[in-house]
Amino acid sequence: MNRVQLKRSGILKMALAGLDSVDTDGRGETFLLRAVRIAAVVALYWFVSITMIFLNSYLLDNQDLNAPLFVTFYQCVVTVGLCWLMHMMSRLCPGMIAFPSVIFDLKTSRQVLPLSVVFIGMITFNNLCLKYVGVAFYTVGRSLSTVFNVMLSYVILKQTTSYQALLCCGVILGGFWLGVDQEGMAGSLSWSGVFFGVLASACVSLNAIYTKKVMPAVDGNIWKLSFYNNINACVLFLPLILVFGELDHLANFSRLGDLRFWGMMTLGGVFGFAIGYVTGLQIKYTSPLTHNVSGTAKACVQTVIAVIYNSSSKSLLWWTSNMMVLGGSSAYTWVRSLEMKKVSHKIPQDAAKDKLLPEEKSDMGGVGI
Repeated sequence: MNRVQLKRSGILKMALAGLDSVDTDGRGETFLLRAVRIAAVVALYWFVSITMIFLNSYLLDNQDLNAPLFVTFYQCVVTVGLCWLMHMMSRLCPGMIAFPSVIFDLKTSRQVLPLSVVFIGMITFNNLCLKYVGVAFYTVGRSLSTVFNVMLSYVILKQTTSYQALLCCGVILGGFWLGVDQEGMAGSLSWSGVFFGVLASACVSLNAIYTKKVMPAVDGNIWKLSFYNNINACVLFLPLILVFGELDHLANFSRLGDLRFWGMMTLGGVFGFAIGYVTGLQIKYTSPLTHNVSGTAKACVQTVIAVIYNSSSKSLLWWTSNMMVLGGSSAYTWVRSLEMKKVSHKIPQDAAKDKLLPEEKSDMGGVGI
């Protein structure tokens, strides 16, 4: 009887703990614990991302303060402050908090500056799109990032794209135009919002390309890049705020001394900082592909919440446009992941082939003939 119980307990342990389920400290880690941790990380990413979108929408939709540049500028200031705070806490508690040194260096700041210009365009147009189209249409309005990725990769990096990936981009484009058409038929279309959404999508793609070029200047550390990017943005935003006359709006704003207003503004900056952390956390504990699938599902839930919250009634074609955008984006991610796996499998084979003697290479080349 005891032997049977031991066998059963052994089977149960094998079911709950795989051979590869060992953490970095070498301790055994059950499947259940890993599943709970991944679920918690994904839930945290969803909470931070959705809350940040709705909070920004609330701040930008303020009828008394028409100053989107100032709102974005303040969030950059909060991010710089949080980077410095995390740096200080890592020095005080090195065993608990790991954060890179963020001491300002003018040379590094100049090297990051081209990316910072694109970064300003990305966050500004992103917020302006959100301001004019709202949360419900935001997913469609900002859906062309993938399309611009393909276009700019070809123009700047001379990288070609497979027909399957181009087909996915076609689905996204079709969903975008259908969504614009349906918003127009419903009478809620903002061409300004659509325009800013397209510009934001282009800047997101450029940001990804320039980030790869600038990363060596910050030792490949994303937090140092965020620190310098936001410092540069704070400086560059000041003349823009002056040129677009937002200081006058601030001077006439009745809630300038309201602590609740500044609390909401600060909270927006905190969530803007946190999204970078939880995004990295989700990729770390899942995978880039799972992260993209999670982001797609989150966008779908976000749209549903926005429609319910605003008590809106949307047509079947409107929902179809959202599904086309989300489905096309997911399919593109899946296709690209398969292509990258093929490349990664091919590289070791090519390396092994290069080590062969010339006559051996010729023999290998004639096998398939």
